[in-house]
Amino acid sequence: MPRLTARFWVDAYLARLRVMDIPAFVVAHGDDTGGAVLVKVATLDGQARVFQRSFDIMTGDREWVALASGAERDVDEAIGRQRGFDPDLWVIEVEDRLGRHLLHDEGLA
Repeated sequence: MPRLTARFWVDAYLARLRVMDIPAFVVAHGDDTGGAVLVKVATLDGQARVFQRSFDIMTGDREWVALASGAERDVDEAIGRQRGFDPDLWVIEVEDRLGRHLLHDEGLA
């Protein structure tokens, strides 16, 4: 089975969001093959959350966990710090008043 690349995952995620009419944009293009992905969810009221993919240490399963949440400018600062550590990082921004991001849907872990 071929390895799932970051670019493939990002493209598939954006397509799934489009089907649900949830606007999303790539705001930082990372490494196509091995870059990590952050997903920022802006609720358009000055608040936001950013998620990163992690491993559950008990089960070994991949899961999305919140890296930061609160005022959008604070979330943006947290993302900026992560980009300072990892120049290969992808950042996707989702804009949805309801905070929908679909990250916990089957197939996106």
